[in-house]
Amino acid sequence: MPPQNPWPGVLWRSLWLTAAAALLGYLFGNVLLGLLLLALAALAWQYLHLIKLEQWLRLSRLYPPESSGVWGSVYDDLYRHAKRQRQRRYRLAQLLRSFRESVDAMPDAAVVLREDDDIEWWNRAANRLLGLRSPQDVGQRIDNLLRHPHFRAFLDGEKEQESLTIPSPLDDEILLEVRIIPYGNARRLLLARDITRLRRLEVMRRDFVANITHELRTPLTVVRGMAETLQDIAAHESEDLARPLALIDQQTRRMESLVEDLLTLSRLETGEQEPNLQPVDVAKLLESVLTEARALSDGRHQFELEAQEGLIIEGDKAELRSAISNLASNAVRYSPDGGRISIRWQRHGNEARLSVADTGIGIAPQHIPRLTERFYRVDRGRSARTGGTGLGLAIVKRILHRHGAHLEIESRQGEGSVFICRFPIPGSKERGEALRRPS
Repeated sequence: MPPQNPWPGVLWRSLWLTAAAALLGYLFGNVLLGLLLLALAALAWQYLHLIKLEQWLRLSRLYPPESSGVWGSVYDDLYRHAKRQRQRRYRLAQLLRSFRESVDAMPDAAVVLREDDDIEWWNRAANRLLGLRSPQDVGQRIDNLLRHPHFRAFLDGEKEQESLTIPSPLDDEILLEVRIIPYGNARRLLLARDITRLRRLEVMRRDFVANITHELRTPLTVVRGMAETLQDIAAHESEDLARPLALIDQQTRRMESLVEDLLTLSRLETGEQEPNLQPVDVAKLLESVLTEARALSDGRHQFELEAQEGLIIEGDKAELRSAISNLASNAVRYSPDGGRISIRWQRHGNEARLSVADTGIGIAPQHIPRLTERFYRVDRGRSARTGGTGLGLAIVKRILHRHGAHLEIESRQGEGSVFICRFPIPGSKERGEALRRPS
């Protein structure tokens, strides 16, 4: 129910008091004196309530002074507003308390950073994982406490990556995955997750794959050798064995290809060998890759190469050749006869881009994010027929990662696909114009 308007009553009382003061002054022979005394009394009344209002607000008393008229209405309105504000503050305090309790229950460290990367607040997990202590670390810059050499660049966004893996400042054996999430008014949330166990499991998986792959190489070599020997014998003595032995030889070669890809991927993932960085003339490298792609196509496709000569990058030539060959062979395998395969190598600003485009069957949107997973296949039947191992794009992604590059995939079903490798090229050189070699 809205409060009543006090002004009509105040107006009537003022009129009555003025009339009474004028009448009283008239009876005593001085009307002005009567009105002056009324004005002084009214002023004193106002000052009295101003004093009461100031004391109520200054002393933060719960209940307002007793009064009537306009001042009573003012007290009541202020009391109602103050009560609503107390209720809002209480609800906000409850919400903030619940939020902090829920964030404190998180196993991941959460740190609120101000505009200058000063620490404003953190949860309990940050004490355990990052070593933050209250109150001495409040207001400290986060990079003064996390002194990993790559952390400052990651904090400034110099590296295009979603997360950074660093050791905990409390224990080098604990690995943390750190993410930075902007929010609000120039604030950022730092999240740090303990991935030590996951990393150990990943290392165990990689070691297992590497070991079992090494163990498979010898028996596969023996089986393939025996199959070739038996094929030579069957060619002269038994035609009935020719097809089974040919299938054994075919599948053995496929298994050997799979083993080699697994070994390559394992070597790239474990980082047991650093890339042999040297200036690589990608334009010349593409010419040899194109020759291999034409041989694999056996005249079934049209090829186009557009390479900017003199565009040099630092990289491992063997690894780059492997990545480009995988992209080119995939384009051949998944393009129908008569399709066109275009390979381009050009500079765009501060990066070099290698694109391999085909007019093949295309890829549905839901499959694109998973294409670089090992053994992921969009069409398992078709992959088996084309001889793919399901590891090519995983190898490409890992090689690009080792070179500070990344892969983008654009595709539409029935229209073909484009695989784009984006390389940073600080200090690269250009010694010529783009060449176009259709064939």
